[in-house]
Amino acid sequence: MVQIAPSILSADFGNLESEIRKLDQAGADMIHIDVMDGHFVPNLTIGAPVVKSLRPHTELPFDVHLMVDNPDSMVAWFADAGADIITIHAESTPHLDRTLSFIRSLGCKAGISLTPSTPEDVLSYVLDKVDLILVMTVNPGFGGQKFIPSQLGKISRIKEMCAGRDILLEVDGGINPLTAAECIAAGANVLVAGTSIFANGDYAKNIEALR
Repeated sequence: MVQIAPSILSADFGNLESEIRKLDQAGADMIHIDVMDGHFVPNLTIGAPVVKSLRPHTELPFDVHLMVDNPDSMVAWFADAGADIITIHAESTPHLDRTLSFIRSLGCKAGISLTPSTPEDVLSYVLDKVDLILVMTVNPGFGGQKFIPSQLGKISRIKEMCAGRDILLEVDGGINPLTAAECIAAGANVLVAGTSIFANGDYAKNIEALR
């Protein structure tokens, strides 16, 4: 079953509570929260207090994607704020095993994200510590970018690596009904989408189109 995780990076930031409720009613499976620090990526978004303020307004899982330097210093903040999944970038720390273990020790599921230029080999020795793998199909930092087709092969290879393991395979970047079908065919089972869900206000129809 394919799960849809709308990215609130494309939501109306002046009405996030309302947007979260609408996504819940529209059939979203989880809420994807992009956290950017202005260092790891050239953009700055939201912090743990915002996540905590949104937590009472839905029971959907919060899928928190940390696009930050030194994620170890922030993981506990987002766990305390109500994150269900915390995903860190393989490129952001030399201590993946330790950080993934730390995330799990806080009661959250642990994820790893790979930018388009990072090969899947970095996953080999930490698969037993991972609940989710996020393949970035754009360069992280901004919404509305064009899908990078070369990542489809990476998705397929990661799917093979995860055979027999209970690991979600998520994709993020340039996801629309066409690219969604390609990612699903390659093995993805969680789709993150921002622009294509929030584009015309009909969240339920847009979510169904991706599914």
